[in-house]
Amino acid sequence: MAAAMPAWTPPPAPSEAAKAKLPPLAIYNSLTRGKTPFVPLDPNAESVTWYACGPTVYDDAHLGHARNYVSTDIIRRILTDYFHFHLSFVMNITDVDDKIILAARQQHLLKHFIRRHETLDTSVLDETKRAFSQYLHKNLSLLPADTAATAFAQESETQYGHVLKGQPLANDGSAPGDKEAKVKMHLKTATSAAEALSQADMDIDSFYAKASGVLLPYLDSQLGHTIDAKDHSIFTALTKDYEDRFFSDMRALNVRAPDTITRVTEYGQQIIDFVKQIQDNGFAYDHDGSVYYDTQAWEASGGVYARLEPWNRNDKDLLADGEGSLSKDVKASFKRSPADFALWKASKPGEPAWDSPWGPGRPGWHIECSAMASNVLGRQFDMHSGGIDLAFPHHDNELAQSEAYWSKSGKESKQWVNYFLHMGHLSIQGSKMSKSLKNFTTIREALAKGTWTPRALRIAFLLGAWKDGLEITEEVVKAGNAWEERVNNFFIKARDLERNPTKSDSSDPLSPDGPVRQALQSAKFRLHDALCDSFDTPAAMRVIGDLITTYNSEKDVSDKLTFELAKWVNDTVNIFGLDAEPDATRIGWSGIDVPAAAEPFVYPLAGIRDQVRKQAIAGTIDPATILSMIKSATGLTTPLETPESKPYAEAAASWLSSLGELLAANAPPKSYLPLCDDLRNTTLWNLGIYLEDRDNQPALVRPLNASLRQERSNREALAALKLGKAEAAKLAKEKEEKERLAKGKLSPLDMFRTSEFSAWDDEGLPTKDAEGKDVAKSRSKKLKKDYERQKKLHEAWLLAAEAEGSKA
Repeated sequence: MAAAMPAWTPPPAPSEAAKAKLPPLAIYNSLTRGKTPFVPLDPNAESVTWYACGPTVYDDAHLGHARNYVSTDIIRRILTDYFHFHLSFVMNITDVDDKIILAARQQHLLKHFIRRHETLDTSVLDETKRAFSQYLHKNLSLLPADTAATAFAQESETQYGHVLKGQPLANDGSAPGDKEAKVKMHLKTATSAAEALSQADMDIDSFYAKASGVLLPYLDSQLGHTIDAKDHSIFTALTKDYEDRFFSDMRALNVRAPDTITRVTEYGQQIIDFVKQIQDNGFAYDHDGSVYYDTQAWEASGGVYARLEPWNRNDKDLLADGEGSLSKDVKASFKRSPADFALWKASKPGEPAWDSPWGPGRPGWHIECSAMASNVLGRQFDMHSGGIDLAFPHHDNELAQSEAYWSKSGKESKQWVNYFLHMGHLSIQGSKMSKSLKNFTTIREALAKGTWTPRALRIAFLLGAWKDGLEITEEVVKAGNAWEERVNNFFIKARDLERNPTKSDSSDPLSPDGPVRQALQSAKFRLHDALCDSFDTPAAMRVIGDLITTYNSEKDVSDKLTFELAKWVNDTVNIFGLDAEPDATRIGWSGIDVPAAAEPFVYPLAGIRDQVRKQAIAGTIDPATILSMIKSATGLTTPLETPESKPYAEAAASWLSSLGELLAANAPPKSYLPLCDDLRNTTLWNLGIYLEDRDNQPALVRPLNASLRQERSNREALAALKLGKAEAAKLAKEKEEKERLAKGKLSPLDMFRTSEFSAWDDEGLPTKDAEGKDVAKSRSKKLKKDYERQKKLHEAWLLAAEAEGSKA
C-alpha cells in the first residue's frame, strides 16, 4: 500500500514581500481541529477563494439557516472589510436531491388531487382516512393501528403524553433530543388531520390545509411512480420559488449576495464528466446504473478518507443519511466497503433523470459541490464552509472524491481545500433546528412578527463564537438587547452633539479626553487581536462595549474626541454588517433618527420647550424671548406640510396654541410645567418620539424603542402597585373603623343586661349575679372598665350616625 498523504498539508509559504502583507490571522480549521495560521494560495497573499454550501431549496429558510449564513457573512465581511483580502465567494444552490424530489413530487400530486376533488365528498374523506391510518402506522407506532380520528387526541395523550411534556420517548430520564422533536412533529401533523376528519362542517380549503400533512406521503406512495422522469419542471417549479425566497430572506438579514451562484440542475453534464473521470482514475465502480466511490482504492493509493471526522467513518446512521433514499432501497452487499458512497444514482420511478454512460440517473448529494466548486475555483481553493452537520459525511466525501478527480493516486494528490469552517447550530430546547423536524421558525415569520430584527439577530450571533452551538435563551436575548441599547444611546448622544456642540478639543492628558483617548487606542489593538484570533467576535463585542462604558464614565469629553470615537465604533459595527444602510457621512447606524418628516417640527419644538421649561423652573416667564423663538422657527410658523408630516404639524400647532393661551393669560410660571410634561409624555410619545430631559443641556430628541417603552411600562406598573397598596390600606382602615363603630352601636346601659346577672344599678352595671349574690368587687372593677370602653365607642357611634343623618 502506498504511503498515506498527511491529514493536512500547510499552504505554500508566501514570499517575504507577501508575508509582510499578511495579518497574524489564525483560523479554527476543521481539518486540523485547531487554530491554523491563515495563508492564502495566492502568491501575493491578496486574493482568497471560498466555496460555501448553500441551501437545499424546498421550504422557507429558518433561523437555523440564519445562524449559518449570517455567521458566514460576518467572517466574509471581516476578511474583506477589515483584513482587505480580495475575496471570490461561491455558493451553490441544491435544487435536486432526495428531499427536494420528494417534496416537489408530493406537492405536484396533491395539487392534482385537489383539482380532481373540489368538493368534500365521501371519496375525499375515505382517501384521507386511509392516509391518516398509513401515517400513524409509519410514524407513531405506539398508537393502535385502527385509531380513529375521533379517538386520536385521547390515544396520543395516553401513549405520547410524556413526550409532549418534555420527557424522553423512552421515559428513562435521559435528555430529549431530535427523536422527541420528530415525534412532536408527527403528533402535530396527525392532530391537524384528525381535526379535519372530525369536523363535518369544514370548508374544502380548510380541510385540505389541515389534512395535507397526511395526504402528501399517502398520495406519493400511491402515485409517485407515475411522475415523468424527463419533466424536470415538476421539480424546478418548487425550487425556483424557494430560491427567490431564500435570497429575499438573506437581503432582509443584510447578508451579501455571493459573487457566483451555482445550481445543480445547470451542471448536469459537468457532474457526469466529473464522475466519469473519478471512475477512469480507478476510484469508482458502477452497479445497476449507480456509481460508487471506492474508499479502499483511494486509501490503497495513498489517499486519506474521512479526514474531518475519522471517528465517524463507520457510523451507520450518518452513512445512511448521506446516501438518502438509496440506502433504503439498495442492498449494500455489493459494496466493496460500507463507507463507499454514491457519486451517481440510478433514477427510480418518480425521480428526475439525466442520460449518462450508466443509464438514466441523477447526481449523488456530495458530488454536486465537488464538480461545481472545481469548475469555478479549480484544483485547489482556500476555504470551504457550511454547518457543522455537513462535516461528515458530506465534506469528507467531497474531499475524497475531488482529490480522486484531480489525481491518479492519493500519494500524488494535492489538498483540495486548505481551511474548512463549520458553523455551530442553532438549538431549540436541546434539539437542532431543522426543516426535517419542522421545529423551526422561518426567517420571514420571525421578522414579520417582530420577534427579531435583522440587527438583533446578528448581534446574538456575534456574541457567540461562530463555530460553537448557540441556544437562544432569555439570557442571550437580554445580553443582545443590552449591547444594542448601549451602542444606540452612545450614537444618539454623539449625533446630538452635532446639533448642540459643546466643547473644543483638549490636549491636556489630565482632562477627560486623556483616559478616553487611551481607551480608544487600547480598543483598536484589542479588536485587532480578537479578529486575528479566529474571528473572535464575542471578544470584539466586549471591546466596543467596554469602550463606550469608559466614555460614559467620563464627563466633559470634547466633541472632537467623541466624534473620533463614534466614527471608529461606526466603522467597526459596519464591518460586522450591523447597519443595512451604512453611510460614511453620518454618525451612527440607521434607525436612531426620528422620521425625516418629523424633524422640521420636533427639533424647533423641543428647543422652545427647553426655554419654557427653564424659565418656569426659574420662576420667571419672559414672553418676548419665547415668542421670538417661535417666530424664528419658520418650519413651525409656515410649515411645508405633507401627508407624512401632517401628524407632527398638527401636534406642534396644538401645543403652540396651548402655550399661547398661557402667555396671553399671563399665567404663573408653575402652570407651564404640566404643558411641557404633556408634550414629552403624551403628544410626542404617541408619535413615537421621546424627549429625554437632561441637566443644563437641551433635551435629547430620540425615537422610541422597546427599552424606553418597557421602562415606562415598568414605572406605570410600579405606580399602579403603590396606588393599589395605598388603596388597599385605605380600605382596610375604613373597614376597621366601620367595625369599631359597629361595636359602639350597643348602649353601655344595655351591654350587661343578660341572664348572667339579676340586678343592675342606674348606669346598667351589674350588682347581683344570676343566683342573686353580690358581684365581687374585683369583678365589678373589671366590668366598670368594660363599661367605660363601650361608653366611648357608643358616643363615637352616635356622633357618626348624627353626621350621616345631617348629610342625608
